[in-house]
Amino acid sequence: MLYTTFRSFLFVGLLAGTSQAERPSVILDSGTAHLTIDLLGGGITGFELKGLPLNPFTWEQKGAEDEARPRGHFLCLDRWGAPSDAEKANGMPFHGEASKVLWKVLSKSEFEVTMSAELPLAKLAIVRTARIVPGSALVEVSETVTNRNPLGRIFNWVQHPSIAPPFLDETTVVNANAGEGFPQWAPMPEPEEMAERWPMARSEKKTVDVSQLTNDPNPNVVSYVVDADMGWTTATTASKQLLVGYLWSTKDYPWFNVWRDVKDGKPAARGLEFGTTGLHQPYPVLVKKGTIFTRPLYAYLDAGESQTRSYTMFLARVANQYSGTAAVTRAGKRITIREKTLGRPMIYVGVAQ
Repeated sequence: MLYTTFRSFLFVGLLAGTSQAERPSVILDSGTAHLTIDLLGGGITGFELKGLPLNPFTWEQKGAEDEARPRGHFLCLDRWGAPSDAEKANGMPFHGEASKVLWKVLSKSEFEVTMSAELPLAKLAIVRTARIVPGSALVEVSETVTNRNPLGRIFNWVQHPSIAPPFLDETTVVNANAGEGFPQWAPMPEPEEMAERWPMARSEKKTVDVSQLTNDPNPNVVSYVVDADMGWTTATTASKQLLVGYLWSTKDYPWFNVWRDVKDGKPAARGLEFGTTGLHQPYPVLVKKGTIFTRPLYAYLDAGESQTRSYTMFLARVANQYSGTAAVTRAGKRITIREKTLGRPMIYVGVAQ
């Protein structure tokens, strides 16, 4: 029924990590790369270079094949983390409703799709436009959230890119231009007393470099602020010659949150999350705390108000000796990636203007 409803807009793709399971999805193909978006939850579930069939976004929450659920790069809206006990009793899910509802395609062209979703409990509406730049592995995403409530309300808006095997392994390195951060296990009311600078973070036993993950996921979630106007992160598995990355305005998303998961002694998932909050708590806790490192822990949306936030995602081939990312910048529709090792050539993604 879903495919019949959306057949004029959809390509139906294979569900990552399953056998021959079909879910309604949209595919954008630039000629250099293709992007897949699952309409059951709105997650970006595929991003691959032509000639290098390796998809970083194979992570998914377990569930029925016809169920809307978090998969790949999904959206946390209207919250990041758990609802309060009272909200949970009324049906509010963890990370909000955006990944739990069906998204509808409003329009689609060769390189661009616009889709929408309604969040019935939060009474928020979202419209997303994703555009893959022709001839490149660069995707521009813009989202607009509108408050359907008769009164204003606080809310949060967090992008949750989740990378997983086979792209993710013990050699995968995450780089970012993050600053101070704190582990989510740190006790309230002053978790910032456990602060370290990226890429370091405190577990309960020692200080850990969270840029890599082997067999110990602790600290499980660490939140950092970004001091620059633009935030960036890359995840690179040099042995597989692939880098995936993001670039965003810190006016939109001041926080960078790192989630790490291990199963059977091996890396199972990493979250490269950027958003409007860095405290993984229900709203009563966020309101009481207010700010950490002078950054707010929630946003406000007035009655009938709309807000728009954007980000860019990209893929790049790298040499198997790639030493890590030192900087990511953007000019027009081209991303420049500078490697940590001095003297190595720049990597360019997109098209020169």
